[in-house]
Amino acid sequence: MPSDVPRRQYDARRRQDAARRNRAAVLAAYRELLFRDGYQATTIRAVADRAGVSPETVYKAFGGKPGLLKAQWDITLAGDDEPLAMAERPALQEAWRTRDPHIKLRLYAAFVRGVHERLAPLFALLTEAGPAVAGVLAVSEEERLTGVTALVAHLADEDVLRPGINQARAADGCWALTGPQLFTQLTAARGWHADGYQDWLADILAATLLDIS
Repeated sequence: MPSDVPRRQYDARRRQDAARRNRAAVLAAYRELLFRDGYQATTIRAVADRAGVSPETVYKAFGGKPGLLKAQWDITLAGDDEPLAMAERPALQEAWRTRDPHIKLRLYAAFVRGVHERLAPLFALLTEAGPAVAGVLAVSEEERLTGVTALVAHLADEDVLRPGINQARAADGCWALTGPQLFTQLTAARGWHADGYQDWLADILAATLLDIS
């Protein structure tokens, strides 16, 4: 009797492909409506209708508006919807592998610049959305703190961190320096080009963190 395993595998792949297509369609529809109508006015039903799926499909995949917003934030931050942690992204992996600490921080500054260029429009929209999005922004800031804490720990492991520096305070300082608010203030409010922001950030991170003795 022939095995039905290949058939089951084919059906599973087909369901997975359909789920990925639906997820991409929902996120694209959500971004369009979010920027057109704002967070409060963008409903799950409107997103589902625009994406060509049922509201139940959206709820099943994202759990509601906060989950949908967090997913949109995450793919905007990363630049794609691949299941890869930020620390595992090629840009950061290249920075971690680089031996020269100054070049390492220049690569890190380039990574931060790219993140903020992608996130700036969404961040500006959400800062005007009020308490409804506070949870998502708070989680994103905690995740960012985790990232800069890993940077400081990495520099310590490489024995290039400034002697006597308090690592927790150093991470807090990096968290403030690399935040979306400061990027927006310098580029949008003060007219800095993103290249200038990137160079400034690399220089100030080096002055703050590195052992230059």
